[in-house]
Amino acid sequence: MNTIMRKSVLGLAGLAFAGGVVGGPIAATHHAHSVDMKPVAVVQTDKVDSGKLIPHGVQGAQSHIDLNDEQIANVKAIIAATKKSGMDERAAVISIATSLQESKLENLGHLGDANDHDSLGLFQQRPSSGWGTPEQITDPEYATMAFLKGLKQVDGWQDMPLTVAAQTVQVSAYPDAYAQWEQQAADLVAQYWNS
Repeated sequence: MNTIMRKSVLGLAGLAFAGGVVGGPIAATHHAHSVDMKPVAVVQTDKVDSGKLIPHGVQGAQSHIDLNDEQIANVKAIIAATKKSGMDERAAVISIATSLQESKLENLGHLGDANDHDSLGLFQQRPSSGWGTPEQITDPEYATMAFLKGLKQVDGWQDMPLTVAAQTVQVSAYPDAYAQWEQQAADLVAQYWNS
């Protein structure tokens, strides 16, 4: 819905509501019949442009996992940090897909013998590689902002396939693995970007 149309709908909804509040009770006392006034609801219909989310189409077979409340909270934290950094929906898709690959959107602490070196958090960032302290890296906002700072430094990241952009920041031993999460990441951004 364009801005002019949205303002018109909101203006009419406001007038209808104000008219019902001001005229409703007064009119009911002056007339023999009462009018059943129902509140007017305005629904925001802004949708994320799916062409922005997956501009190159998905690459290869896609994976999907069911998410619990903690993982959804981490999705929302990644989106909030992306917005705070001034980056767009595509950056959120890349961030969420990266986190899906690195941690399945779980804010991982030290995993003992199962740990990949000193990797921690949503993005499996390493304090020894300069990503921050263990406390910082396990803060979803900080970890996302650190990832996005790295992404901003990649010339042309907006025009790269997701797996290339993510790999350039993460330098993973499995560079093509990020691509499998692109559809789920895009679906999550579409669902939660405006919430």
